[in-house]
Amino acid sequence: MDKKKKQKHTTENKPTQQSTMEKKKKKQEQNENHKSKSIHDILPLELIHRILLRVPLKQLGRLKCVSKIWNTLISDPDFAKSHVHRSAASTHVCLFIDDYSKAFSVDIDAVFHRHKSATAVKEVSLPFKMKTHYNFEVMCSCRGLVLLHRAPHFFVVWNPVTGSSKRVSHSHIVSHCYPKWFMFPYGAILYGFGYDASQDDYLVVVASQDKNGHEHFDCLSLRTNSWINLDFALSKPLGRNNWESSGFFLNGAIHWSSRTLRVRDYSILIFDLKERSFSTISMPEQVMGYLNPTHLGLLGGCLALYSYDRDKTNIWVMKQYKVHSSWTFYQISGGGEQSAPLCLSNGSDIVALDSSLKFIDSYLRFAKSNVRGELLQLKCFDCRHLGHFKGRSSWWCKDIKSYIVYTQSLVPVPNEIKDKDKDKKKKNGHPNHKDNVKQGKRTRSE
Repeated sequence: MDKKKKQKHTTENKPTQQSTMEKKKKKQEQNENHKSKSIHDILPLELIHRILLRVPLKQLGRLKCVSKIWNTLISDPDFAKSHVHRSAASTHVCLFIDDYSKAFSVDIDAVFHRHKSATAVKEVSLPFKMKTHYNFEVMCSCRGLVLLHRAPHFFVVWNPVTGSSKRVSHSHIVSHCYPKWFMFPYGAILYGFGYDASQDDYLVVVASQDKNGHEHFDCLSLRTNSWINLDFALSKPLGRNNWESSGFFLNGAIHWSSRTLRVRDYSILIFDLKERSFSTISMPEQVMGYLNPTHLGLLGGCLALYSYDRDKTNIWVMKQYKVHSSWTFYQISGGGEQSAPLCLSNGSDIVALDSSLKFIDSYLRFAKSNVRGELLQLKCFDCRHLGHFKGRSSWWCKDIKSYIVYTQSLVPVPNEIKDKDKDKKKKNGHPNHKDNVKQGKRTRSE
């Protein structure tokens, strides 16, 4: 009887076991099918594109290795242009150039991060390595591109992230000025670097004075590789020393601050790149009659003015563009004798650099303050461990010629697009025409 019961029980369990086995097999097949599917089978390419646009630039380099499609997508110039505006987190970098044509960068976002500060300072290889020794000067930045000046008469447009660069001669400006002493950036009345969205073109503008005292205003189009004379835009004389010569790009225009102590003109000069016209806006009333020089800058995508007052720095930020009533006052301290505001951290905290460079031996000193002026963090960096500073005196900071803050991006230097067009023409049998500017890649020595 027991044997019969056992056999009956086994016979009843067989369908159940078979059913379980079939389920497991089916699940295994589903998993294998799922594994064989790529991410492009699961998500549409358009959605992947939108997700990647919001990924911080630092992570995009790794994501290029995911697939050929992703690499092509991220490397596309149109993707780079869109990423500038839509990325969730921008990376602010301060680029320093010293008297020996050597450079290093500081990742400002990493400076105050406990686990990243050790790698915040890095050596940078400048474009167009040369046999002849000429100094570089940092002039301006725009959308991740940096404008350098290299003696005797060259501008260099450079993306430090991608390494691409373009060299442009401005010898025609030097020729009608005083050759014996004219030198960028100090010899120019005004200079600036910006982007004209209406033409998808990067422009360098220069105001200068010729041997007869006449003022000229020239504009370089990087897309067409040509200089354009814009003297018609000068409705009245700018004046040799009435304005701070370095301009800042914002909202389709380049901005310069008046030298308040010299001319008692408390205004900001604006040149609209699309309209090709000048206008002015007033500084806040608190600045008027101020006894210390006032400097222009950008903070959090807004125009900002700052002035040193003993151990404090007074800052005015225009929260709404061209709305005079939106000027907002802040005061920070603790960064040093001259704490120049560099950028905003976490959306509101002000990061400043002691630009006097008269502090603790060879240290760079960064300070973070909140909007109430309270010092939150102070960081000092000794850069003597970098290869090209080894063996230098402890006062090497005195050799720093210039620095600038820029936002990292993948934006291509315009000549890359030009070169692609030339390659297409070559394939189609069209001859190349020589450009009227000198350009090239970093690989060639002069």
